[in-house]
Amino acid sequence: MILEQLVRDDVVILKIKGRVDSTNSSEIERAALELIDAGNKRFIFDLSSMDYISSAGLRVILLTGKKLRACKGKMVLMEMREMVKDVFEMSGFLSLFAAAESLDEALKLV
Repeated sequence: MILEQLVRDDVVILKIKGRVDSTNSSEIERAALELIDAGNKRFIFDLSSMDYISSAGLRVILLTGKKLRACKGKMVLMEMREMVKDVFEMSGFLSLFAAAESLDEALKLV
């Protein structure tokens, strides 16, 4: 798994490449929580290059979303591949978080 961090205006974009599971989800959690603790409140998770997400990865997404809601922040899931989108649908996460098909759409939602 590769995690890239970008900031566009005041929006943090976390691009996740590869597989997210219990062996590497803590890296995403640590990065997201550090960014939130530093005052960032608007996040886009770019999932266009994510191949797989386990329950450990879903937990990190949920934790990040809860932490952002607590500080009146926002989070958008962007450009999910079909297999990853299926996992988010089956777990009910698509009803919890905004989803976007493009960066422009995500920026409007966040």
